[in-house]
Amino acid sequence: MSNAIYTPPFAYNEPVLDHQPGSPEREELIAALAEAKANPVDVPMYIGGEKVFTKDKIEMKSPYDLSIKLGTYNKGTEKHVKQAILAAAEAKSNWEEMPWQDRAAIFLKAADLLVGPYRAKMNAATMLAQSKNIYQAEIDCICELADFWRFNVQFMYEMYQNQPESDPKIWNRTEHRPLEGFVFSITPFNFTAIAGNLPSAPALMGNTVLWKAAESQIYSARVIMEILEEAGLPPGVINLIHVDGPEAGNIIFSHRDFAGIHFTGSTGVFKTIWKNIGNNLDKYRSFPRIVGETGGKDFIVAHHNCNVQAVVTAMTRGAFEFQGQKCSAASRAYIPKSIWPAVKENFLKDLKSLKMGPPEDFTNFINAVIDEKAFDKITNYIEQAKKDKEVEIISGGGFDKSKGYYIEPTVIVASDPKYRTMCEEIFGPVLSIYVYEDAEFDDVLKLVDNTSPYALTGAVFANERAVIARATKVLRHAAGNFYINDKPTGAVVGQQPFGGARGSGTNDKAGSKLNLFRWVSQRTIKENFEPAEDYRYHFMKEE
Repeated sequence: MSNAIYTPPFAYNEPVLDHQPGSPEREELIAALAEAKANPVDVPMYIGGEKVFTKDKIEMKSPYDLSIKLGTYNKGTEKHVKQAILAAAEAKSNWEEMPWQDRAAIFLKAADLLVGPYRAKMNAATMLAQSKNIYQAEIDCICELADFWRFNVQFMYEMYQNQPESDPKIWNRTEHRPLEGFVFSITPFNFTAIAGNLPSAPALMGNTVLWKAAESQIYSARVIMEILEEAGLPPGVINLIHVDGPEAGNIIFSHRDFAGIHFTGSTGVFKTIWKNIGNNLDKYRSFPRIVGETGGKDFIVAHHNCNVQAVVTAMTRGAFEFQGQKCSAASRAYIPKSIWPAVKENFLKDLKSLKMGPPEDFTNFINAVIDEKAFDKITNYIEQAKKDKEVEIISGGGFDKSKGYYIEPTVIVASDPKYRTMCEEIFGPVLSIYVYEDAEFDDVLKLVDNTSPYALTGAVFANERAVIARATKVLRHAAGNFYINDKPTGAVVGQQPFGGARGSGTNDKAGSKLNLFRWVSQRTIKENFEPAEDYRYHFMKEE
C-alpha cells in the first residue's frame, strides 16, 4: 500500500549522439546493421503477451536495397483482431488499478533501455526498414521516442496533481479514469517515435490498446515491443496486430467497447474512419475519443528583408531530410523576386553537394523513399511537371527503382501559385517554389493561408519585427506549428507540442499534456464532512 506522494524523475530531452567516425556509438551501430542483415527475423503479432505466428508470411525488404531481405511478418485476420480485443479486456482491470507510479516506472525504464542497450539495434532497424540516415534515425527512434515516454510520465504526474478548490468542511477531488473499453492505435511508416507513442500514451493513462503499425514499420515496431516487455509491461496492455486496415476496422469500429482511436496517417483514411465511427455511434458504450494527425502541405514564406542563407538551409533541410517523407516537410516556398537570384544560386549549390544512396554510407544525405507505391506516386508528379509549360524543374527530376526506390531531390518553379504541386500533398522529395513581387508580400500571406486544405506546419523568414508580427497574425490558422526564422520540421517533445488543424487533424498536440487528457475520463468527487440535516434554507425563515 502506498503511503507517500511520489515525484517521478524530471523529464529531459535525450541528447542526440553524433555518430562521428571512430565514436563508440558508430562502431556499435555498424555492428548492429551487420547483425540485422545477417539474421532475418520472423516478426509475430503480440496478443495477450503471446507471440502469434501464422502461415501467411509477408516478406520485408529494405527500400534502399531490395536485395536485403529483412525477414517476414505474420499476417493476421479478423480472428486475431477478436483475440486482441479479448486480451485487452482481460488485462484492463488489473492495468487500470495498478498504481500510477508503477505504470510510470515501466515507461521510464523503457526509455532507459531504449537509449542504452537497445540504441544501436533500434537505430539499425529504422535505418534498414525505413531508409533513414543515421541522424534522421537517431532523432526519431531514439531521442523522440525516449522523450515521449519520459515527458508523458511528467505530464501524467502534473495532471494528477491538478485538483479543484475546496470550501471549509468540503473536500473536492478529481480523478482521471481510463476510458471504458479499448483504444485502437494506427501508426505510420515515417516515424518510429510516433509508432511507439500512439499506443503507449493511452496505455500510460490506464487504457489497454490494439496497435496496428504500417506494414513498412513492422520491422522496427517489433523492437518497441521487445523493449516494453523487458520494461515489465503486463500481457495484453498493448497488442500488436498485423491485419489489413479495413479488415481490422470491420471488427473494431462496430465493437461496443471501442473507446477511442489514436491515429497518424492520411487525411482520406482518417475521414473514412470518422464516418464509420459516426455511423456506429449507437453501438458504443461511450462516445469514442477521436484523435488524429494527418496530412500537410507545409510552407516557407520569405520576406525580402531576411537572412538569405537561413532560407536556403531551411529549404534544403526542411524539404529533403528523410526524402520529404515528413508530414511537416516543407513542400512549397514563396520567395520574393529581389532575393530570388541569391536564393537560387545558393540553393542549387546546396543541392549539387547532396549525396544520395544507402544510409549505411554515412556520407549520404538522401536515401530511398519507402516503397514502390510511394515511388510511383511521387514520380508521376515529376513526370507531369516535365510536360507542363507553366513550371520549370531547376534541379533533380531523376529517379530509379531498379535497386531501391531512389528519387533525386526535385525543385519545381511554378509561374502559377495554384499549380498542383503547390497545392497537393506529395510526401516526397519535391519542393515547389513561387517567386513573387516584393510589394505583394501581404497578398502572398493570404495566398499561403488559402492555397491548401491543410494547416500543419509553416515558417516565415524576416528580419523586421513588424513583418514577423503581421505574418504571424495573417497565418494564425494556417499552421498548428509555426516557425519564425527556422525550418518547419523537427518539433521537440516538451518544447514544441505537435499537431495541426483544418485538414491536418484534431490538433491534440502529441508531446503535451493536452494529448494525455484525451485518454482519460475525469470524475469529480465531492465529500461533505458536515452534511445538511434540514432541507430549509435561511431565507425561508418568517419575519
